[in-house]
Amino acid sequence: MDHNFFIKLLDQFTSSVEAGKGKTLAGLFTEDGIYNDTFYGTFEGRGAIAQMLEELFWGDADAFLWDMMDPIFDTKQQLGYVRWVFSYTSTMEDSVGKRVVFDGMSQFLLRDGLIKVYREIFSAGLALIQLEMDPKRTTEILERMVMLHNNDPEHHKHVSI
Repeated sequence: MDHNFFIKLLDQFTSSVEAGKGKTLAGLFTEDGIYNDTFYGTFEGRGAIAQMLEELFWGDADAFLWDMMDPIFDTKQQLGYVRWVFSYTSTMEDSVGKRVVFDGMSQFLLRDGLIKVYREIFSAGLALIQLEMDPKRTTEILERMVMLHNNDPEHHKHVSI
């Protein structure tokens, strides 16, 4: 796998999300692949990844757009990074019709030409404020994210001081 392969994979990844094709997205992952989503959590295995896209993403929003930019791929480690702009229109009851736009970065760890682990980083607060949700709900979501963040083994030495 090389840089051009990674760019093609990114195109397939974003096209699948934009079209709500969960099985197509899941097919880009290894059987035991992991999708770490900032809002919805961690999904392991193709079935869970397909369900996440079709039921959660497309259950709460539509009109997805995802532009990947400045991809970098390390062929030796099979590790790719990309920055992006992502948007959608909310279909959730308390924020119907709100357009949400934010940017972030992602990491893709590949194995045998498929995604083994997908991770992303972005400001969830920026997205949540655009939804104009009840502040209590926004606080609950952010508190859950902080709890997950603090329980991440990679963060242990940083939060245990």
